[in-house]
Amino acid sequence: MADNPPRHRFSVADYEKMVEHAILTENDRVELIRGLLLEKPDVSSPHAACVIRLNRLLVPAINERGIVSVGDPVGLADSVPEPDVALLRPRTDFYASARPQPKDILLVVEVADSTVDYDREDKSALYAENGITEYWIVNLPDRCLEVYRQPRPDGTYADVRTLRPGDTADVAALPGVTVAVADIL
Repeated sequence: MADNPPRHRFSVADYEKMVEHAILTENDRVELIRGLLLEKPDVSSPHAACVIRLNRLLVPAINERGIVSVGDPVGLADSVPEPDVALLRPRTDFYASARPQPKDILLVVEVADSTVDYDREDKSALYAENGITEYWIVNLPDRCLEVYRQPRPDGTYADVRTLRPGDTADVAALPGVTVAVADIL
């Protein structure tokens, strides 16, 4: 078996320059993960519908207590992922001056149909290492919501739960904000 060729890693600054100079555009379905440009899979209809449902549920639920960001990039140490949904701390400029950083992020949500393992292993570790306090995976194939809380520096979460239709999920950073898992799925 041949050795894997070396990979060129990009810094967040490199990535931002590629976007600024239109080397990468919104038509390029990529995100910077751990210094590598990774292609994002095409969005299926069930995936898109789930993101739309999440947006519709979360916007009125959080009201003025946060900002719902759909498919927008967030800034991490060596990555610029584009989670399906992120709940952000309110800011008067709506993050026009800089991407949201871990301290700004109340919740990150990835909707997974073909990427469950990647979101559970790689994305979970990335978010935990960067101190994202709460991470949800909407697991479409298994019709459940995986909730990850209490990030550890080793890339794991201390509190992991699986919720099913009939259960409700609360946003830890926003007491009183709950959504029915059945409504998400």
